[in-house]
Amino acid sequence: MVSTHPAGVQDAGTQYLPQRRNTNTNISPNQELLPLTAKANSQGNLEIGGCDVTTLVEQFGSPLYILDEETLRTACQQYRDGFQKYYPGESQVLYASKAWNCLAVCAIAGSEGLGIDVVSGGELYTALAAGVSPAKIYLHGNNKSREELILAIESGVTIVADNWYELRTLASLTHTDQPVRIMLRLTPGIECHTHEYIRTGHLDSKFGFDPNDLAEVFEFVSQQPNLNCVGLHAHIGSQIFERQPHRDLAAVMVQWLRDANKYGLNVTELNVGGGLGIKYVESDDPPSIDEWVKAICEVVQSACAAENLPLPKLLSEPGRSLIATSCVTAYTVGSSKTIPEIRTYVSIDGGMSDNPRPITYQSVYRAVIANKLSVSHTETVTIAGKHCESGDILIKNAQLPKTEPGDILVVMATGAYNYSMASNYNRLPRPAAVVVANGEANLILQRETYQDLIRQDCLPERLK
Repeated sequence: MVSTHPAGVQDAGTQYLPQRRNTNTNISPNQELLPLTAKANSQGNLEIGGCDVTTLVEQFGSPLYILDEETLRTACQQYRDGFQKYYPGESQVLYASKAWNCLAVCAIAGSEGLGIDVVSGGELYTALAAGVSPAKIYLHGNNKSREELILAIESGVTIVADNWYELRTLASLTHTDQPVRIMLRLTPGIECHTHEYIRTGHLDSKFGFDPNDLAEVFEFVSQQPNLNCVGLHAHIGSQIFERQPHRDLAAVMVQWLRDANKYGLNVTELNVGGGLGIKYVESDDPPSIDEWVKAICEVVQSACAAENLPLPKLLSEPGRSLIATSCVTAYTVGSSKTIPEIRTYVSIDGGMSDNPRPITYQSVYRAVIANKLSVSHTETVTIAGKHCESGDILIKNAQLPKTEPGDILVVMATGAYNYSMASNYNRLPRPAAVVVANGEANLILQRETYQDLIRQDCLPERLK
């Protein structure tokens, strides 16, 4: 395992990550968007975690997700150490694993002392299989099935109740001799500037209890001896750069904590969610992890002092800001098409099936050519995926060296919501993923095969 320690120096270019350990300036103007260990090696190729990216593609194929262990561990440590630094009470950082839930990522987060936020039975099963303690796993979701709730109860994890249907189902499934730990998810009604699809804190949201129903919810839970309500949860969205909405959320949640105690609920935990954004392009300007944590800790302490309340256990659920910049995706360049005076398309061997965010959220990415890091950028091209969709475009107007078939194009900051949202559209097998550290690459997700694609297919006898 790689052991790293945050340098504690904030670099204006790297935002939430510590200052880089290498001084190589020959990568590209986009170096700040790459993982911490990225550098140009003696062959002039991109190297991450001590591994030549072109060699990784030769060995594991493409498309290929490449996870830099040092970058992921550093982000985990910054969150963990930040809460210990700024919050005098107990705290627990949870990795919001919907960003990328697999055995290796859960194991790395768990080894750094983080818990895991899961949103399905499958994510819960994976976190448990990775060795994460059930005491540090929290199950979310707006429509948990009965089977998922039973798995959570039997596993001993904390369930974040989202609605009346779920509360009543939980009350019917549990027993007073072993009350189940729950938290209540509430909708704070706080707006923030992010994409409509990932804005979950405003009142018009499918998530959480309406704050106008709090009294009724608290009253109901107080009468259920088999439900041990230990905390309150709220979340305002994702890819957020503003700090004020998070400050507002923390202050509102302390008021809810005060109200819950009036009903005899022993609420001792506050989960303020996550949502800190990352730098996908040069113009993005998110706060650092340290700045975000400091702001949350200060307002919770201030609000508790004003209400004369003891400090609760403070939880947060970062996802994207932990994993996104830790990973890149390597593709192989294939065909190209130039439309005079309009644009040039450069096609790669992946696209919307391994990164659906551009076509879904209009997300913007940057890329480099791994085998041409020292070559000047002379072309403006549109990076097209290979799927049978006109909208399968990964990057518009990418500034790159002159590309040729066989070049290795690397798209940066693909750790969050890329593999986790990947599909088999057009029956493309999902890519492999490797974790790199100290010059060693280990497979963490096998590349799917054509046989995998038909493994669940059933062909009735009458159709043969």
